[in-house]
Amino acid sequence: MHRIGFLLSDGFQIMALATQTVFECANMVAGEPFYKLDNFSAEGGDVRSSLGMTVGTRPLRTRVAADTWMVAGVNDPLTSPAPADVLAFLRKAAGRSRRIAGICTGGFVLAEAGLLAQRRATTHWAFARDLQKRFPDIRVEDDRIYIVDGPIWTSAGMTAGLDLALAMVEKDLGAEAARSVAHKLVMNQRRSGGQSQHSEMLDLAPKSDRIQDALNYARKNLNRALSVEELAEAVHLSPRQFSRVFTLETGKSPAKAIEGLRLEAARLMIEQSRHPLDVIATETGFRDRRHMREAFLRGFGRPPQAVRRDVRESD
Repeated sequence: MHRIGFLLSDGFQIMALATQTVFECANMVAGEPFYKLDNFSAEGGDVRSSLGMTVGTRPLRTRVAADTWMVAGVNDPLTSPAPADVLAFLRKAAGRSRRIAGICTGGFVLAEAGLLAQRRATTHWAFARDLQKRFPDIRVEDDRIYIVDGPIWTSAGMTAGLDLALAMVEKDLGAEAARSVAHKLVMNQRRSGGQSQHSEMLDLAPKSDRIQDALNYARKNLNRALSVEELAEAVHLSPRQFSRVFTLETGKSPAKAIEGLRLEAARLMIEQSRHPLDVIATETGFRDRRHMREAFLRGFGRPPQAVRRDVRESD
């Protein structure tokens, strides 16, 4: 049995508890209680979440041991430093447990405990710069869903904790078990650690169904040239009207938006497949591998090869 301890503090972000469902479903898939979960806090007793709901916890001062520790974040880590006894406990736990994870801004607690020094780490994008400024000896990567650096795991904000937990299930029980858990959770996709925290579709945020339909059409046909005329015809608008409305609603021209969708799709294929870069370029609508590389440098400041290398290092 693999024991997982969730370390909570007053004001903990309630989304952290959602990751417990990942391990619950993993037990269902495994057909046995492979994971056993407990909630802990510095003093034990009821701990109030960010939503105001209280959760019962066991105190850390008891002789507790866990294979994995999951440290929940808070809504504002800059005003909520971790208690000294929690930091001392985590330093000891680092030598006894298999792994320790910071969920969302829980990474700040690991940093305060000195567990992220000279390591790669991520956190919620809104606090990544603060983490880097406060702890310059950490290699903060603010555009990652989660990062595994040895026994230390960190995740980006909110739902990224689910991806981190799924990755743990895959590590413990295999890829098929993780896929089954994701299916039970009705997750749209399993995101790899190297995937960006940002979504092009969310950034565009069109206001009308027609422009949303045009973007959906584009995403399903990225291997095509996708001219303005084709997109306009798909949503029954004239090319001139389509371009005007599209730019007004999204703040980007159709060409710029489509390139963003191509980049997102190409990056996802690089992270989740072993396809050659030439194949990925063709499948996502770039003229060739060189064209894709130029777009990556514009969009991400890094070539496709560097993205693939990061994913392999995280495995």
